[in-house]
Amino acid sequence: MIDQVTVQKIIDAAEITSLIQEFVSLKRRGANYLGLCPFHNEKTPSFTVSPSKGIFKCFGCGKAGNAVSFIMAHEQLSYPEALRYLAKKYNIHIEEKELTEEDIRANTERESMNIVNEAACKYFENTLFNSDEGISIGLSYFKERGFNEQVIKEFRLGYSLEQKNAFTEWALKNGYKKEFLESTGLSFFKENYYFDRFAARVMFPILSIAGQVVGFGARTLSNDKKTAKYLNSPESLVYNKSKVVYGLFHAKNEIIKQNKKCYLVEGYMDVISLFMTGIKNVVSSSGTSLTEDQIRQIHRFADDITILYDGDLAGIKASLRAIDMILEQGLNVRIVLFPEGEDPDSYAKKHGSSKTIEYIEKNETDFISFKANLLFDEAKNDPIKRASLITDIVRSIAIINDNIKQSIYIQECSKILDVDQSVLYAEVLKIRRSKIESIKKQEYRYSQPVKLTPSLPDSFEGIYFESQEKEIIRLLLLYGNNIIDIKDGATETELEISVAHFIINELRSEGLEFKNVINKKIFLFAEELINNDEPIKIELFTHNLDPEISQVSVNLCSSKYELSPIWEKRGSPILKEEKRLQEILEDVFIKYKLKIAKEFETNVKNKIKLLTESKNDEELQSTLEDFKKIKGILKDLSNMQGRVIL
Repeated sequence: MIDQVTVQKIIDAAEITSLIQEFVSLKRRGANYLGLCPFHNEKTPSFTVSPSKGIFKCFGCGKAGNAVSFIMAHEQLSYPEALRYLAKKYNIHIEEKELTEEDIRANTERESMNIVNEAACKYFENTLFNSDEGISIGLSYFKERGFNEQVIKEFRLGYSLEQKNAFTEWALKNGYKKEFLESTGLSFFKENYYFDRFAARVMFPILSIAGQVVGFGARTLSNDKKTAKYLNSPESLVYNKSKVVYGLFHAKNEIIKQNKKCYLVEGYMDVISLFMTGIKNVVSSSGTSLTEDQIRQIHRFADDITILYDGDLAGIKASLRAIDMILEQGLNVRIVLFPEGEDPDSYAKKHGSSKTIEYIEKNETDFISFKANLLFDEAKNDPIKRASLITDIVRSIAIINDNIKQSIYIQECSKILDVDQSVLYAEVLKIRRSKIESIKKQEYRYSQPVKLTPSLPDSFEGIYFESQEKEIIRLLLLYGNNIIDIKDGATETELEISVAHFIINELRSEGLEFKNVINKKIFLFAEELINNDEPIKIELFTHNLDPEISQVSVNLCSSKYELSPIWEKRGSPILKEEKRLQEILEDVFIKYKLKIAKEFETNVKNKIKLLTESKNDEELQSTLEDFKKIKGILKDLSNMQGRVIL
């Protein structure tokens, strides 16, 4: 427990503007500061920080709060964790008692994993500098690569001993729990023994933007070809490799100083070598293909990205998609190609700091020149390949939203490829129109209720059938991401729509709500994923922390789950459902609505009988109209049921 006096000291010390500037690039606007919101994807800044009030507010997504709540939201920390984070940052001492077993149990899993990762990092650092094996093998390797002690300590590099269980043994002796050693991926536990994931490797800690250790990359020094050269921490609650940018913690302030320019390289070694040359605004995608989430992380601080490619042409061609992804996120992109057989790390070691900087500055080129020079030799004598090259470059230009930039790039493309500007403008316009139409179509299908079946009356509330609820949930979980082609019955519009969107639209437009509590929980969780543009992943349900959601989802998605009789009767195995989703969905909702409508009809009949006996003519007339409507709906549904073939 942190006492209130210390809490107030922490809040007083946390100057909100300088704190947030470590995560978001801010520009002064009058008395406030403005930047891109770190909590949702936006291209026009709507995130405002008020130094005088000590608060932030995003007018795009509505997120708001003070310094502590910013750290809680950004780093996904609890209130006590955020206070400890800020206390450490501002050198405010907090008296912490040694954690008892009860205290550890009370902490969140995320906090415990962060503690274990930090302890592991310190252990590997200590092993590198203070053990005979670490010094003779690990430290020698780093020094052979040209790394000095200052940069080794700056990036918190380390070494994991060759003894297979050295780290795990140390961790257990020091009170770190087996479950968190496993969940962070640092250790493996078998029935009668345990061992380290990273034994006999040099260690590269992977840090969050805030500097927390979230995972590790580890390189073997063995020449055994059967041994993987690099190993990474597995994905966990604290480490998502598609969202983490290696080196961004060290580079973020330098990126802002260098006019919001960032260099992007492939690996850890490239980052550290360039950092030593004086190029400190450099980051890496950690050896994986660049992702949209990583680009968004970089975009918080940078407007310009220069990709530094090594001389492997086959590898470069495979990674050209990164250029378009960067353009799509609204950044400017330039490229430097190193000589064949060289990468940023090897070039910096051979030629030193000044020559490396000079080479990068001289060889930076825009994406049009880069693509043209890269692909032109194989395309120049082949009209089809040349047309394909031009189309590829034009597609990249069409991604750019700034009309002035787009015009300049079209002029550049016209000169390099000897194609008339008017032709290029026409092609860009065609691509942009196609994209706009696609977006409009998508917006329509995701915002409008798509009607395949007749609507129910307004007053059917309280009627439900659990077997149909389960069938709808099963289809949602198994096929939610599948796309079906349908014709909207209301507008006759041809649409492509995901199964999840269809189910959500069909239920919401009718005001249908699952009455079974667990079915309702599953549906609302799925709806939240879809509203956040996230896919339906079965494991999010089958491995859910809520045991009820997990159990029901496992039962529904398991092959042992007994499918409804309509599928068994037709002898249709589950694997074939994927090809008949439109018909199946239509049939499920027709049957669901028929059951509701028939139950409603029975209720209306009983009500008419009572009203006739009580001679309440006014209400009787209204109820008779309801009866007429439900008879019409039943007729339509019955007709539709007859034409659905399964």
